[in-house]
Amino acid sequence: MNKYEILYIVENSLDDEAKAAVCEKFENAVVALGGTVENVDKWGTKKFAYPIDYKTEGYYVLMNFEAAETVPAELDRQMRNSDAIVRSMIIRK
Repeated sequence: MNKYEILYIVENSLDDEAKAAVCEKFENAVVALGGTVENVDKWGTKKFAYPIDYKTEGYYVLMNFEAAETVPAELDRQMRNSDAIVRSMIIRK
């Protein structure tokens, strides 16, 4: 089991309940794949340095988790397929 950190940006046009549902979806995905979520830090809405897909701000979420080596690739695949995620980055600690 390795420790990972993921920072992802949720589309800001979603309402608060939808943002919370997206965060919970990816927490549950880590647990379903056999990992454990250590903590989730919701940074809130921040302005982008440059426009991304004609959007100027997004809702930032930082999640630390521990999982097997295959989990980050699957999590990345799920995030790329989600319309609610603007950007994501996973690093191994």
